[in-house]
Amino acid sequence: MQRLAIFGGTFDPIHWGHLLLAETALNQVPLEQVIWVPSRNPPHKQAALFQQRVEMLQLAIQDNPGFTLSLIEGSRPGTSYAINTLNDLSTCYPNTYWYWIIGLDAFQTLPRWYRGLEVAQMCNWLIAPRLIGGETIAQSQLICKQVEKELKNQSCVIHWQCLNTPLVEVSSSIIRQLCREHHSIRYLVTESVRLYIVQHNLYAHNF
Repeated sequence: MQRLAIFGGTFDPIHWGHLLLAETALNQVPLEQVIWVPSRNPPHKQAALFQQRVEMLQLAIQDNPGFTLSLIEGSRPGTSYAINTLNDLSTCYPNTYWYWIIGLDAFQTLPRWYRGLEVAQMCNWLIAPRLIGGETIAQSQLICKQVEKELKNQSCVIHWQCLNTPLVEVSSSIIRQLCREHHSIRYLVTESVRLYIVQHNLYAHNF
C-alpha cells in the first residue's frame, strides 16, 4: 500500500514555507508523494486566478520528483469540501494510505468540518506547528491533543503527528502586502515564482 499526502490550500502565492513543510512531510513519514491540491474558489477570500496559482505551483515544484500537482478541485463546481477531495483522489489513487498536511489553526476546526468525523478517520494528519508569540512545538502538540479529545468524545478516533519542520515566519498574505508596497520578495518565494509575479503584475493592487 502506497503512502500519499494531500497538501491543499489557496497557495496565493506558494512560498518557501509551503515547500519546507511538504519536504519535511515527504521525509519524516516517509511518503511516496505529496499531492498539491490548489483550491479553486477559496471561501471568504479573493485570490489570484486559479490558473495563475496553478502555474506558480508548477514552477515551484517542478524539480522535486516527490511532489505532484492535482487539479481535481479545478473541475468541481460549487463549494469544495475535504470529503469530496479525499474521495475523488482515492478513486485516482487506489490502495493508498492517506495523510493530510495541515496547519494547526485549520486542524483545530476539523471537528466542525462538513462530514468532519468521516474525514478525520480517513487520514493520518500531519500538523504544521504554529509560530505565534514564541509558541513551542510542545504547545502545538497540546492543542492537537485537545482536538483529539474533542473528536474522541464524539466516538471518533484520529491519528496525527506534528511535523518537525523549521518554523519560518512567512505567509502568502505578507508576500502580497510586500508586493502592494513595491518591496522585494526575493528569498520568500522561489526565483521562478518571483519572476512570474513580476511578469504578470500580481498583487500590485488591492483586490
